[in-house]
Amino acid sequence: MPVLCSINCGQIAALKRPKTGDTLCKECFCRAFETEIHDTIITSNLFHEGDRIAIAASGGKDSTVLAYVLKTLNERYDYGLNLVLLSIDEGITGYRDDSLETVKKNSEDYEMPLKILSYKDIYGWTMDEIVAKIGQKNNCTFCGVFRRQALDRGAKLLNVSSIVTGHNADDIAETVFMNILRGDLARLQRCTAVATGDDGSIRRIKPLKYSYEKEIVMYAHFKQLVYFSTECVFSPNAYRGHARAYLKAIEKIRPTAIVDILHSGEMMGFKNDSNQLKSKLRACTLCGFASSQEVCKACVLLEGLNKGLPKVAISKSSKVQKAFRTKDSNNVLQTHDDCGKGKNCCKIKNAKMNEISDKASISRNSNTQKNIYNMTKPSSLNEVLLDA
Repeated sequence: MPVLCSINCGQIAALKRPKTGDTLCKECFCRAFETEIHDTIITSNLFHEGDRIAIAASGGKDSTVLAYVLKTLNERYDYGLNLVLLSIDEGITGYRDDSLETVKKNSEDYEMPLKILSYKDIYGWTMDEIVAKIGQKNNCTFCGVFRRQALDRGAKLLNVSSIVTGHNADDIAETVFMNILRGDLARLQRCTAVATGDDGSIRRIKPLKYSYEKEIVMYAHFKQLVYFSTECVFSPNAYRGHARAYLKAIEKIRPTAIVDILHSGEMMGFKNDSNQLKSKLRACTLCGFASSQEVCKACVLLEGLNKGLPKVAISKSSKVQKAFRTKDSNNVLQTHDDCGKGKNCCKIKNAKMNEISDKASISRNSNTQKNIYNMTKPSSLNEVLLDA
């Protein structure tokens, strides 16, 4: 026997919501879904009239639904927002090149301007090249760090006040679980926040924080939205995949598990809200973007790739610096015992090799800095002052 919509609209229910248990028809569900996101925006005071907002668009279900809903709510409630799409091309053949076609279509359908930045232009590497260098393990570390900074670069180019991302309740619950296993209280605190950026970094907002992944898929289905559903070819080996599988198993037993874990993460983050957990951000001495260290992780990883030590670059800062110094020393120096010639032989040879190495380093750094400079080239004196 068909189940009727719990709103008493007389329509047959299309689904049962996992976090509330309500049975809703298509129309009532879509309205409830949109209203919940609107409530999140208003309750958390996420936007202000006149804000220029960049939507991090990948072409997937989350960012596609986010763009559509924000456009709908912006018109319905007159937020007064200027919405633009910002996409990052990581250089993953057969995945990102196809998904960007979806983003371009959404840009036309939603009448939003689109800006695409690529890893190749910014860092001089594609993810295909990075994976070929480091293998399948830890590739998500490189991609995640580079992508985060690439979004910051895009935000600066577009002169936006905030970046909105499609992180949903499932994503955040997975991150809570991962940070608990790692014992990372600082990240546990940040990952549950609906908005971050009070520390001077680019403001990031998660309007879909309380939206279930299942409901996002259903909303996209009911609204007949066009999105890209293929999984990243490099993600099956990611640590997050194990957390996701574990949470899905729990959700079968307890349908409210996702939002329960999310709220638990909020409480744990609140109880551990201390200045000791907060790392003060500063400008990276190499690229100028926000970092908790003197040199940001993106620059460390990039240096590791350029020096042929990508796996070492993932280690702690002290180990990285030591390894880089050793690598430089091994590349340019030769001991007298190795050559078996006169005392001055190696001094002369090493001096020449050091000169060659310095020139190569200058050339390599200038190419990297050229890419970075082109992506963030100031257009006015005000931007130069802001960078300083």
